[in-house]
Amino acid sequence: MARRIYIFDTTLRDGEQSPGASMNVQEKLEIAHQLERLGVDVIEAGFPISSPGDFQAVQEVSRIVKNATVCGLTRAVSKDVEVAAEALKGAVRPRIHTGLGVSDNHLQYKLRMTREQALERGVSAVKVARKYVDDVEYFLEDSGRADPDYLCKVIEEVIKAGATVINIPDTTGYTMPEEYGARIRMVVNRVPNIDKATVSVHCHNDLGMAVANSLAGVMNGATQVECTINGIGERAGNTSLEEVVMAMKTRSDFFDVQTGIVTQEIYNTSRMVSSLTGILVQPNKAIVGANAFAHSSGIHQDGVLKDRTTYEIIDPKDVGIPESKILLTARSGRHALHHRLMELGFLLNENQVDKVYERFLQVADQKKMVYDEDLEAIVADETSAVHVSYQMMHVQVSCGDHSIPTATVQLKDQDGNVYIDSDHGTGPVDAIYRAINRIVKAENDLIEFSIQNVTAGIDALAEVTIRIKQGNDIYTGRAADTDVCVASAKSYMHALNKLMDRMVHASQKETLEHV
Repeated sequence: MARRIYIFDTTLRDGEQSPGASMNVQEKLEIAHQLERLGVDVIEAGFPISSPGDFQAVQEVSRIVKNATVCGLTRAVSKDVEVAAEALKGAVRPRIHTGLGVSDNHLQYKLRMTREQALERGVSAVKVARKYVDDVEYFLEDSGRADPDYLCKVIEEVIKAGATVINIPDTTGYTMPEEYGARIRMVVNRVPNIDKATVSVHCHNDLGMAVANSLAGVMNGATQVECTINGIGERAGNTSLEEVVMAMKTRSDFFDVQTGIVTQEIYNTSRMVSSLTGILVQPNKAIVGANAFAHSSGIHQDGVLKDRTTYEIIDPKDVGIPESKILLTARSGRHALHHRLMELGFLLNENQVDKVYERFLQVADQKKMVYDEDLEAIVADETSAVHVSYQMMHVQVSCGDHSIPTATVQLKDQDGNVYIDSDHGTGPVDAIYRAINRIVKAENDLIEFSIQNVTAGIDALAEVTIRIKQGNDIYTGRAADTDVCVASAKSYMHALNKLMDRMVHASQKETLEHV
């Protein structure tokens, strides 16, 4: 019988550490719901002691998730563990994830501890965690560069203290697959009580080896893989859930393992995470990229038309990508649109469908055909969970090589008040943003602006993604429109509304603290 591999998803914790990927609580709950539909075994919901927002996110995810284990990260500090335990109180299956570095590099330069001190601290943290939960995972940070004897000693001692899962991370993405696989095999063979714990792999992608290393770990005895949707995460990212899962499924003859993942939900999950984080999926990304199941070569097209398996080793339907498409135009009715949205995995309420349909008609009037990618961009635009402090009503731009770029904008606030203002800038987008700033008094710096066409053609939707910064916080805005200037304005309003929402919550918190 095939060995069971457990999937530990850390999109909400490690994935959120991608620069600019910060999500609010409502967005995290949407993703948690989808991760349950996807069938992940463990959802790492956050780092509870790091901020009130993270604490609330872990608390709320614990409340809504019924089938998966909900995990909270901590340092090997009693207070961290106690706060995590409090956040996880409502979870059906709570897990505390604690640990310390084990490489000499981390011990000397980061922790400034001796090996003995770090071992004592780790054992103590596990014992405290076991007072609150039965499921304790211990991470041995930078295991890839650790002394093998010390690594095995720490693992043995924390299992004695009550750890039920041992996480052996390649924190810096340093190791090669053969090295990492050998390290997992060494642990399995040398640690006398390893049978009392699950061996988990957590790999980073600094050298592009995260998925390969994780699979090497599985081949050498690991039974849990820690990963993120779309491979997002710090620096170059983490092991990509969709890649590692589909590798094991597609090559089941080689790995002889199985997971509980409902692979047909992979694409929906990928799109949701991309939309809510503002991190675009590269077109040639394996499994979920726009080109993953596209064929442009005439030879390839001929082969696929005769038999799909000539050039496709995965049936796109297995990851939730339908082979056929309904062609939507301005003559398509509301029912046809709703049907296609459901096929694409969007479960919208009646009000959301009305908003999407109204926007769809606007786009369809400007384009000959509306593609699935257009619909996904429209849905992302019209169903955002962000609280709207200001709504864009109108934007008008005047520019040219013999005129000063000037923009006029009309905004409406949440109380229904309407504001109109104008300004000029170095270009039309700069003028729009300056005009908006005259109304919305929220200082920020624009640190990133990117634009791409959602589909091919002169009438394609333009999708604009921006990032703005205020203090140490970064906010992502994303919007699509056939007019680049309009898309730019909407994306800026999306980011500003996130910023305004954070400012309101910060003000409320300060008021409460002074009461």
